[in-house]
Amino acid sequence: MPEPAPDAVAAGPTPARSSARGRPVATSHAAIEQAAFRLFASHGFAGTTMEAIAREAGIGKRTVFRYYQSKNDIPWGRFDRTLDHFRALLDDQPDDLPVHAAIHRGVMEFNRFPADARPPHRERMRLILTTPELQAHSVLRYAEWRRVIAEYVARRTGAHPDDLVPRVAGHASLAISLSAYETWLAEPDADAPELPEIIDRAMAGLRSYLAV
Repeated sequence: MPEPAPDAVAAGPTPARSSARGRPVATSHAAIEQAAFRLFASHGFAGTTMEAIAREAGIGKRTVFRYYQSKNDIPWGRFDRTLDHFRALLDDQPDDLPVHAAIHRGVMEFNRFPADARPPHRERMRLILTTPELQAHSVLRYAEWRRVIAEYVARRTGAHPDDLVPRVAGHASLAISLSAYETWLAEPDADAPELPEIIDRAMAGLRSYLAV
């Protein structure tokens, strides 16, 4: 679910530049993410340190921490901007569209990612969903994502985000999305269908099941 930052799309590793004192400084979040994912691929998530990421990116460790508070934050990218984009997608849905259909569309659009994103979205999500060390951190991110849905449902229905129905909508949307991701990641890279298509089928399938 994390979205690549604009400077992470169709970009190779961004070279570091030197400060006035001759010390390299980071040029973008993308440079750090790309360096980190190279190390995750070769040494595993647990075997990669922030010091190693800094060396790979050609910057100091303190600079890395100015961009990301912890190693666990790096796979999620610029998650605050991701959530802002998600809110905008939902807010752009017509108010005369039923709430369930607006959420369906919003979640589908949210999960469209450029094929040339770096790191690739499949690689990013495979790391997030299969790395034990990231699970506790992911719970926090999932809660923030669900909150976006709950706030939207609350606005559309005149409820409070903490009321039952908005909360259920958030949890159900997350469960559908995660199930779709698991299906998507289980397919070989070359044969995997488009993620939004899987989410579309999953959401439509749940509605059909509940209507029986």
